[in-house]
Amino acid sequence: MDNRVLISSQEDISESDIDDSFRAMFAQLSGEDMEISVRELRTILNRVVTKHRDLKTDGFSMESCRGMVSLIDKDGSARLGIVEFQILWNKIRKWLGSSASLIWNKSGCMSSYEMRLALESAGFKLNNRLNQVLVARYSENEVIDFDNFVCCLVKLEAMFKAFQEFDREGTGTAKMNITEWLYMTMCG
Repeated sequence: MDNRVLISSQEDISESDIDDSFRAMFAQLSGEDMEISVRELRTILNRVVTKHRDLKTDGFSMESCRGMVSLIDKDGSARLGIVEFQILWNKIRKWLGSSASLIWNKSGCMSSYEMRLALESAGFKLNNRLNQVLVARYSENEVIDFDNFVCCLVKLEAMFKAFQEFDREGTGTAKMNITEWLYMTMCG
């Protein structure tokens, strides 16, 4: 699957695409400023995952929520407006409802093999070496819990998105200077 198609197709929504029930939920969650901060996102996501008794998780960290906001934040405010939050919400629902949900329902976490399958179902076809690196980075005692899986997906998506900015012709290669490389790896 072409990761470029996966990433852009999920972000093609506008405010007119958002239904009234989501608007009401967003207004309640976001408060007076009508935006969701990293801290508010963490609270929201941790409430959601605690309701899923089939998921093993220690909860989302501030770092993982910062990564999610960074991935979705289009205006650079470090906060999510209603459209941005809808995009993120759709992604999380997709990740919960994908074929990975079969894995979560069995044990509440996934093995390295199950993670490979879940990443593929999320649209990322990766080689063995990269899969091993991701498992080493996002697992604890050879198992991956839900929040670490989401963090992995967020990081992968951010890196693909950043790379695509440098691969303007879509050749699969990119040319960048050291500053661009540092920006991509440190901020992606």
